[in-house]
Amino acid sequence: MRIGIEDLAVAYDARRVIDGLSVAIEPGSVFTLLGPSGCGKTTLLRAIAGFVPVAAGRILFGERDVARLPAHRRNIGMVFQDYALFPDKTVFDNVAYGLRARNVAEAETRARVGEALERVGLGTLADRVPAALSGGQRQRVALVRALVIRPDVLLMDEPLSNLDTKLRHQVRETIGELQREAGITTLFVTHDQEEALAMSDRIAVMNAGRFEQVGTPAEIYRTPCSAYVADFIGAANIVDATIASACEAGGLATAETRGGRVAARCPRALPAGAVRLVLRPEDISLAPAGGGDGLAGRIARRQYLGSRTSYAIELAGGLRLSVDRSGEGHDRFAIGDTVALLLDPARCLAIAP
Repeated sequence: MRIGIEDLAVAYDARRVIDGLSVAIEPGSVFTLLGPSGCGKTTLLRAIAGFVPVAAGRILFGERDVARLPAHRRNIGMVFQDYALFPDKTVFDNVAYGLRARNVAEAETRARVGEALERVGLGTLADRVPAALSGGQRQRVALVRALVIRPDVLLMDEPLSNLDTKLRHQVRETIGELQREAGITTLFVTHDQEEALAMSDRIAVMNAGRFEQVGTPAEIYRTPCSAYVADFIGAANIVDATIASACEAGGLATAETRGGRVAARCPRALPAGAVRLVLRPEDISLAPAGGGDGLAGRIARRQYLGSRTSYAIELAGGLRLSVDRSGEGHDRFAIGDTVALLLDPARCLAIAP
């Protein structure tokens, strides 16, 4: 099911918290709304679900505008952050609830619920109540309850935030497998950038009720359109700099920073003057001082993290950069060592300030 959002506005007490949003979401894809608390992502999801009235605009499920339809007529599946399971009903009855509300025959209901529970490894727990389940098991119950009704659209509001790290990875894999198997268009809300990168076909980074950038995970990570996006998606060194002449889109510019001169790629055309450089920690190489061209620095902090080592490097002018190195010899440098920072111009981005 293709979803189209056209000039959507949502208001609270006459104040528009979302105003003029438009986006197209392809059938069968996972589209993630990513951003910090208060950016509007949950409000947008709830408007699509029908829980929040819209002030203007259209919400298209295929060719059908559902913006003014009540939630129960939109044929959506919803997975909530707090699971929202009925505490007095068994696992089986929780999953069967939506089918029974739709007057599906009991024989078919039992068959579909049984198959769904087996699919997520909960077939032997059908008679338990939610209180007798772990957090990961409860989340799987909430997921199959949403899927068993065969919705046109699946909406997920931070469904993994209450799970520990190991369970998040396990349930994330389960969600991905079931979503791909069912081919259901899915909107996923999260503030966790790792979840967004791992699970999404496309990501919309939200800021103050608007889309800061929409793109594939690789586009969002590798070519952020602003310092806000670069800082929110993954770790990034954001450095103030200036360029002496205008740079065309896709061109290289020479940027002056407090730490020295840097060659940087311009994803978009930039005029001469102030810019900001985006340097991912993993894109900076280190060499012993005098071992090649590059910016001179000193190791100020070092954290050994097993498969990689994270360094904080102090440069001239008080500039400090984070550097992550992996592979053989990643932990070779010690605090106090002087080093040369080697930057790949293709991975050093110049963006508007």
